[in-house]
Amino acid sequence: MSKILLIDFGSTYTKLTAVDTSTEEITATAKAITTIETSIMDGFQEAMRSIEAQMGAPQEFSKKLACSSAAGGLKMVAIGLVPDLTAEAAKRAALGAGARVIGTYSFTLSSDEVAAIREQKPDIILLAGGTDGGNSETILYNANALAEAALGKPIIVAGNKSARDEIRALFDAAGVEYYITDNVMPRLNALDVDPAREVIRQVFMNRIVEAKGMGSAQEFISGILMPTPQAVLKAAEVLSKGSDKEEGLGDLVVVDIGGATTDVHSLCTGMPTKAGVIFRGLEEPFAKRTVEGDLGMRYSALSLFEASSTREIKKYLIHKDQDIEGEARRRAHNIKMVPQTEQEKDFDSAMAKVATDHSLSRHAGKVEAVYSPMGIMYSQEGKDLMEVRCVIGTGGVLIHSEDPASILKAGCYRTDEINALKPAHPTFYLDHTYILSAMGLLAQEDEDLAVRLMKKYLVELPEAAQAAEQS
Repeated sequence: MSKILLIDFGSTYTKLTAVDTSTEEITATAKAITTIETSIMDGFQEAMRSIEAQMGAPQEFSKKLACSSAAGGLKMVAIGLVPDLTAEAAKRAALGAGARVIGTYSFTLSSDEVAAIREQKPDIILLAGGTDGGNSETILYNANALAEAALGKPIIVAGNKSARDEIRALFDAAGVEYYITDNVMPRLNALDVDPAREVIRQVFMNRIVEAKGMGSAQEFISGILMPTPQAVLKAAEVLSKGSDKEEGLGDLVVVDIGGATTDVHSLCTGMPTKAGVIFRGLEEPFAKRTVEGDLGMRYSALSLFEASSTREIKKYLIHKDQDIEGEARRRAHNIKMVPQTEQEKDFDSAMAKVATDHSLSRHAGKVEAVYSPMGIMYSQEGKDLMEVRCVIGTGGVLIHSEDPASILKAGCYRTDEINALKPAHPTFYLDHTYILSAMGLLAQEDEDLAVRLMKKYLVELPEAAQAAEQS
């Protein structure tokens, strides 16, 4: 019997999933508060005791694989040439690698911007700019500014290949730790983010893990493979595409509602699904992730309130006499609050619906009318998600909700928002035991098994609940 332990050192909880590969079953799951303040292993050991209690005895695992977003996860700054092109391409590469992008810069860096990057204290800097053979002056200027600043952070260079030799010489002379990979936008409006994502993952494993105090965990596990958000994206990608022996589910969206952010992952080409609509703008990656740092249930509760309105939150409330700003403030000041009363649960549900709605509105593409000599035409920017078949929800507020389908439904297409290309008639699924990040790790070892387990353990939400929301 072969057993694998899959570990997610999360920002709030350390989550463990035990898999028996011979019976193809998840034999136990557990979670405990992540103890970054003391030793990361304290929370791990607490969760491990729960795993062993469920399995009846101390366990031997053939492999222990981990991902991590502890201590703020992987923080990155993305630098490019034009805001809507190479800077955006660099940002997408960083997000797809599971990073939290804390700053995006374009054109030549000013001294104030270099100072801001120093203050932001990123773990990695991603330097892009220019298509291959195009503008090289800007990326060279920015490379020189970063070298002179001596920030002491690794720099991943993913820009115009014509500038690589000069950047190498510049960084070697300045003693900068750097990595060179393929251009994130080799041609105008064409993305190639996978090579940069892989280099980011390697740097994360080799350097950042130790900086986050994870070194003490290394002797207990086979390896920390990637940041947690990248593990979730990997799981979603193999579930969508399938594997060598397993059919995938097709186009899908994952909504991950957390205390600080709401992450949305979409797995589809996103090209126009309606006749007469033309696509314009930057090419969309098949596997896309966006992070909304102002849409969270605890850390970002006040910013969620500010991003919406009293009226919008009240629209979803059953108990409409609640002090909406006061309740948002209470959650922001008590990040470990667990709702106990019906009113508290009602307010959390309303916040989750707003977070789902806004995050999907920002993630999905838009369509607009364009007047031309040939008459009215329609253009699309971003991804068309209207025909997506599956929407999968994960995160505590969904898992503990009595009606998670209603929360996911809040992010779907509405007639009062006709320009937003959000999912129209998906089937809803729930990751009720937090297995998505674990399955992303398992997919690194056995994609077939990971797909089969997700099909088995993701819960399809009752059609009755979905129909009630749609009526």
